[in-house]
Amino acid sequence: MVNISFEGTESFLSRQPDKKDVQAAFDTLVNRTGAGNDFTGWIDLPENYDKEEFARIKQAAARICSDSKALVVVGIGGSYLGARAVIELLRSPNYNALPKNTPDIYFAGNGISGDALTDIITMLGDRDFSVNVISKSGTTTEPAIAFRIFKQLLERKYGAEGARSRIYATTDRARGALKTLADREGYESFVVPDDVGGRYSVLTAVGLLPIACAGIDIDRLMQGARDERTEIRFRGIESAAVQYAATRQALAQQGKSIEILAAFEPAFRFMAEWWKQLYGESEGKDGKGIFPASVDLTPDLHSMGQYIQDGQRMLQETFVFFSHASASVSVPADEENLDGLNYLAGREMSYINEKAMEATMAAHISGGVPVTQIRLARICEEEVGALIYFFEFACGVSGYLSGVNPFNQPGVEAYKKNMFHLLGKPGY
Repeated sequence: MVNISFEGTESFLSRQPDKKDVQAAFDTLVNRTGAGNDFTGWIDLPENYDKEEFARIKQAAARICSDSKALVVVGIGGSYLGARAVIELLRSPNYNALPKNTPDIYFAGNGISGDALTDIITMLGDRDFSVNVISKSGTTTEPAIAFRIFKQLLERKYGAEGARSRIYATTDRARGALKTLADREGYESFVVPDDVGGRYSVLTAVGLLPIACAGIDIDRLMQGARDERTEIRFRGIESAAVQYAATRQALAQQGKSIEILAAFEPAFRFMAEWWKQLYGESEGKDGKGIFPASVDLTPDLHSMGQYIQDGQRMLQETFVFFSHASASVSVPADEENLDGLNYLAGREMSYINEKAMEATMAAHISGGVPVTQIRLARICEEEVGALIYFFEFACGVSGYLSGVNPFNQPGVEAYKKNMFHLLGKPGY
């Protein structure tokens, strides 16, 4: 369960969030009466997910683990960030370099760099591999290009028939270019639900198949999300998720228009990237929105820390901290003590990290930055599932509080139209 503290924000609020407004935003979301309500299937997903498909996801993951030394996940945005975030947080940012009984996982189709794609091909080498292509339409430029290339590699290596059994398509239930191809070629297919937008889709097949291939227990992940959903529905506007949404909006109304998400574990980096897409794409429209940014602490205290401490005071900050570390590492004593660290000898690094967090929080508050603290017990499937649902629900409430549709993304198409024109695509 997600725990939250607003002790670091209370002194900055000139007035508390209006409970009537918060209740209205909460009701709009749970009753699905607001703008974009046809994309709110994620709200009940932890309870009402497709159990048959869930079982097929686990079977497919087991098959990939048995016949492949690597899996290439082709997707962009919500078809990429959620899965990578969970894998890096629960396994390691160094997942591919560590010894394990599961395949290496490479992410392609999230950009248009030939160099980056060539690196993946080089790392694959002669090893057996499979591809999970994720796209609602199958025509999004970045993943469509990457899929063409990796499909060709599979066909050259295994032949057309052999390639078919190594391609897994996560796409629309009934239509689109990728669905048409998957049906024709006989790829095993999984569904991007019609009522779940990309950035809310990590707990669907979009995220769950790659996550399961990394050996992560997706039953426990869903259980964590289910528990958080139960907690939110029971506590309503007093729940941590809704209070977070209300507080960040209240601070924004006082000029704190940039929110920095800060974590004290390097493994959290891509979870912050997923959070930035979730909030940026959901709230940044109609000339509104809190700008989402992130830092990795303590490293960024030696760079961005200067700005956070002394720069323009338009910042609010949210710390994410896991109370119990997975590994036990202590500082050794040294007879010479040239570095002056013997006062820490015998101390766990987790203890030192927590004191660094507390010190940073106090410093930033004294420097004029309100700090909200989110705490979880440990990095495990249940806690990560809870955190995903917490941020998703808070995002929906926050969007409605600000007066926007949290479930569309009209601005995303602007660059595509320009790019298609410059590339000479027919019709542009």
